Amino acid sequence: MNARSVRRLAAATAVTTALTAITACSSDDDPAPPAGNGGTVAGVRIEKDAALHDALPAEIKEAGTVKVATDVPYPPFEMYVEEGKSELTGLDYDLAQALGAKLGVRFVFTPQKFDGIVPAIQAGKFHAAMSAITDNKERQQVVDFVDYSRSGSGILVAEGNPEGIATLDDLCGERIAVQVATNQLDLLKEHQARCEEAGDGRIDIQTFPKDSDAQLALRSGKVVAQLLTKPAAGWTAKTADDGKTFDLVEDPAAPGGYKASPNGIAVTKKLPDLTDAIQKALQALIDDGTVTKIFEKYGVASIAVKEATRNAAVD
Repeated sequence: MNARSVRRLAAATAVTTALTAITACSSDDDPAPPAGNGGTVAGVRIEKDAALHDALPAEIKEAGTVKVATDVPYPPFEMYVEEGKSELTGLDYDLAQALGAKLGVRFVFTPQKFDGIVPAIQAGKFHAAMSAITDNKERQQVVDFVDYSRSGSGILVAEGNPEGIATLDDLCGERIAVQVATNQLDLLKEHQARCEEAGDGRIDIQTFPKDSDAQLALRSGKVVAQLLTKPAAGWTAKTADDGKTFDLVEDPAAPGGYKASPNGIAVTKKLPDLTDAIQKALQALIDDGTVTKIFEKYGVASIAVKEATRNAAVD
C-alpha cells in the first residue's frame, strides 16, 4: 500500500503511544491557533508571507480558514493525541499548521471517512484534504494535488539490524513477516522470481492478520524482517519502546520506499489560487528546512520531497 491508496484500519494500532499534545481539535469549531503573523511548528518559528497571504482567494482571506478533511487515525500522518479525545497530532496536521502559519490563515481539520473525502471536496464541504492521499490520475480529474512526499514499502528489522539487511534482495532466503491482503504481500510474491534468478532462495513469507502481529514475530526472532508501508515502519521504529526495539532499513536506491508513489494535499479545482499559494508555501517550507524537521519528528524524513510538485502522478 502506498500511503492512502487503500485505507488500512490496522494502522490504528497503538496510536496513542509516544504522542505529544498539540492544541487543536478535529471539528468545525476547531480552536486551532488563530490566523496571524506566523507560528511555531516542530520547534521551528515560521513567519507569515504577506505576498502569499494576499494571493489567497478572497473567500479564504475573509474567513481566515482553510477547511481540511482528514481520516483519522492513520499513523504517523494523522492521529488522536489521546484515545477518546478529539485533539489531533501527526505529520499531516503539523504540516498543515506550518502552511497555515506561512499563509497567515488557519487550516481547520474535520474527520471524514476516507472514501468520502474527494466527493466532499467536490461538493464544496472542504477546500482541501490532508490524509496521506496518493496522487493518481483518476483523482486528478476532480481535485488538484500539491505533492509533499513519496512513499511505498519499507523494511522493519530488529534493533541494530543483526542480519545486515540493506535492500529488498537481502530478503531472499529469509523468513519475512507481512500483513495479509496488502500491497506488501504482493511485492514479496513478485520478488520471488528475482530471488530465484539470483540463486538466493525463495522468500519464506509469513503472513499475519495485523501489522502488530507481524511485529510480535519480529520481536521474538521468528522472522528477520517485516515489510510494511515505509511511513508506518519509520513511525514504529521511532516509537516502539522509545525507539529501542526496531530499526528502519534505508535503501539509498529507494528513499521513499519500494514502488513509491506521490502523496499530496488534495485541493478543490474551484480555487486554483489556493493551490498556487499552498504549493509556494510548501516550497518555502522545504527550502528553509521546516518540512525536514516535521518529517524527522515522525521518523520518516526520507519520504519528504525536495520540490513541491503539482499533480506528479503519471500513470
